[in-house]
Amino acid sequence: QVQVVESGGGLVQAGGSLRLSCTASGRTFGGNAMAWFRQAPGKEREFVAAMSRSDIGPYYADSAKGRFSISRESLNNTVNLQMNSLKPEDTGLYYCAAMDGWCSKVGCWDRRLYRYWGQGTQVTVSS
Repeated sequence: QVQVVESGGGLVQAGGSLRLSCTASGRTFGGNAMAWFRQAPGKEREFVAAMSRSDIGPYYADSAKGRFSISRESLNNTVNLQMNSLKPEDTGLYYCAAMDGWCSKVGCWDRRLYRYWGQGTQVTVSS
Protein backbone atom coordinates (compact mmCIF):
# COMPACT_ATOMS: atom_id res chain seq x y z
CA GLN A 1 0.00 0.00 0.00
CA VAL A 2 1.42 3.35 -1.04
CA GLN A 3 1.57 6.11 1.54
CA VAL A 4 2.54 9.71 0.92
CA VAL A 5 3.45 11.86 3.91
CA GLU A 6 4.26 15.56 3.92
CA SER A 7 6.06 17.56 6.60
CA GLY A 8 7.61 20.97 7.16
CA GLY A 9 4.67 23.32 7.07
CA GLY A 10 4.22 26.12 9.57
CA LEU A 11 3.71 29.81 10.22
CA VAL A 12 6.21 32.26 8.77
CA GLN A 13 6.35 35.99 8.16
CA ALA A 14 6.28 37.41 4.67
CA GLY A 15 9.74 37.27 3.13
CA GLY A 16 10.67 34.17 5.12
CA SER A 17 11.41 30.62 4.00
CA LEU A 18 10.08 27.12 4.58
CA ARG A 19 11.21 23.71 3.36
CA LEU A 20 8.56 21.06 2.77
CA SER A 21 9.40 17.38 2.50
CA CYS A 22 7.41 14.47 1.15
CA THR A 23 8.20 10.78 1.39
CA ALA A 24 6.38 8.06 -0.49
CA SER A 25 6.51 4.48 0.75
CA GLY A 26 5.17 1.17 -0.45
CA ARG A 27 6.87 1.18 -3.84
CA THR A 28 9.68 2.88 -5.71
CA PHE A 29 8.92 6.08 -7.58
CA GLY A 30 12.25 6.50 -9.34
CA GLY A 31 11.56 8.18 -12.66
CA ASN A 32 7.89 8.71 -11.81
CA ALA A 33 6.50 12.18 -11.52
CA MET A 34 6.13 13.70 -8.06
CA ALA A 35 4.66 17.12 -7.47
CA TRP A 36 3.42 19.72 -5.05
CA PHE A 37 -0.03 21.29 -5.23
CA ARG A 38 -1.67 23.75 -2.88
CA GLN A 39 -5.17 24.79 -1.96
CA ALA A 40 -6.23 28.02 -0.32
CA PRO A 41 -9.58 28.28 1.48
CA GLY A 42 -12.42 28.59 -1.02
CA LYS A 43 -10.15 28.01 -4.02
CA GLU A 44 -9.33 25.16 -6.36
CA ARG A 45 -6.28 23.00 -5.74
CA GLU A 46 -3.51 24.38 -7.95
CA PHE A 47 -0.21 23.15 -9.28
CA VAL A 48 2.98 24.46 -7.68
CA ALA A 49 5.95 22.38 -8.90
CA ALA A 50 6.79 18.94 -10.29
CA MET A 51 9.70 16.67 -11.07
CA SER A 52 9.49 13.81 -13.56
CA ARG A 53 12.30 11.81 -15.13
CA SER A 54 15.79 13.15 -14.58
CA ASP A 55 15.91 14.41 -18.18
CA ILE A 56 12.56 16.20 -17.98
CA GLY A 57 11.69 19.38 -16.08
CA PRO A 58 11.38 20.43 -13.32
CA TYR A 59 8.28 22.49 -13.85
CA TYR A 60 6.94 25.41 -11.84
CA ALA A 61 3.78 27.45 -11.75
CA ASP A 62 4.40 31.07 -12.69
CA SER A 63 3.71 32.06 -9.08
CA ALA A 64 6.55 29.78 -7.90
CA LYS A 65 9.23 30.56 -10.47
CA GLY A 66 12.31 32.22 -9.02
CA ARG A 67 11.18 31.66 -5.41
CA PHE A 68 10.52 27.91 -5.04
CA SER A 69 12.81 24.99 -5.83
CA ILE A 70 11.82 21.33 -6.05
CA SER A 71 14.34 18.52 -5.56
CA ARG A 72 14.44 14.74 -5.10
CA GLU A 73 16.56 12.50 -2.89
CA SER A 74 16.69 9.03 -1.31
CA LEU A 75 16.46 6.96 -4.45
CA ASN A 76 13.79 9.35 -5.71
CA ASN A 77 11.12 8.51 -3.10
CA THR A 78 11.52 11.85 -1.32
CA VAL A 79 10.74 15.19 -2.87
CA ASN A 80 11.42 18.53 -1.24
CA LEU A 81 10.09 22.02 -1.88
CA GLN A 82 12.28 24.92 -0.79
CA MET A 83 10.14 28.04 -0.59
CA ASN A 84 11.84 31.43 -0.30
CA SER A 85 10.53 35.01 -0.31
CA LEU A 86 7.15 33.77 0.87
CA LYS A 87 4.09 35.97 0.39
CA PRO A 88 0.71 35.95 2.16
CA GLU A 89 -0.86 34.64 -1.04
CA ASP A 90 1.28 31.49 -0.67
CA THR A 91 -0.86 30.51 2.31
CA GLY A 92 -2.66 27.21 1.91
CA LEU A 93 -2.64 23.48 2.43
CA TYR A 94 0.26 22.00 0.47
CA TYR A 95 -0.20 18.51 -0.95
CA CYS A 96 2.39 16.10 -2.28
CA ALA A 97 1.34 13.81 -5.11
CA ALA A 98 2.91 10.95 -7.05
CA MET A 99 2.10 9.56 -10.46
CA ASP A 100 2.21 5.99 -11.74
CA GLY A 101 4.28 7.12 -14.72
CA TRP A 102 6.15 10.17 -15.86
CA CYS A 103 4.92 13.41 -17.35
CA SER A 104 6.17 16.27 -19.42
CA LYS A 105 5.13 19.89 -19.70
CA VAL A 106 1.41 20.47 -19.23
CA GLY A 107 0.82 16.85 -18.23
CA CYS A 108 2.69 17.54 -15.01
CA TRP A 109 0.23 20.29 -14.13
CA ASP A 110 -2.88 18.10 -14.27
CA ARG A 111 -3.83 16.89 -10.81
CA ARG A 112 -6.11 14.23 -12.32
CA LEU A 113 -3.04 12.33 -13.50
CA TYR A 114 -1.64 11.89 -9.98
CA ARG A 115 -2.83 8.74 -8.28
CA TYR A 116 -1.25 9.01 -4.84
CA TRP A 117 -1.81 11.96 -2.51
CA GLY A 118 -0.75 12.95 0.98
CA GLN A 119 -2.97 14.55 3.60
CA GLY A 120 -1.35 17.96 3.21
CA THR A 121 0.73 20.27 5.38
CA GLN A 122 -0.42 23.78 6.28
CA VAL A 123 1.63 26.80 5.25
CA THR A 124 0.60 30.16 6.67
CA VAL A 125 2.39 33.35 5.67
CA SER A 126 1.61 36.42 7.76
CA SER A 127 1.92 39.96 6.45
